[in-house]
Amino acid sequence: MAVTPENLPRHELIGLNVEVVRCSDKNMEGLKGEVIDETQKTFKLLTQNGEKTVPKAVSDFLFRLEQQKKQVKVEGKLLVGRPEERIGMKLPGKWGYIK
Repeated sequence: MAVTPENLPRHELIGLNVEVVRCSDKNMEGLKGEVIDETQKTFKLLTQNGEKTVPKAVSDFLFRLEQQKKQVKVEGKLLVGRPEERIGMKLPGKWGYIK
């Protein structure tokens, strides 16, 4: 199944391009890169300056979906958990926005 704006939180995120748009650690805001690994509480991004680990719970992310030419903003706390646990999760009515 392809990644779409509607199913993004339930999908595999490794390989997607992302930007950290908000983080409790202000040094992480503006980081851009490709998600190369994911744990229950963090994303590992490959940026121009190497690998960076970003906490999910205290960050907001802007994912770029190249095929649909869309961007989707997601609150990181919605993504906390193992990727395989997110597959069946119920999404709240308003979980992000699409540009």
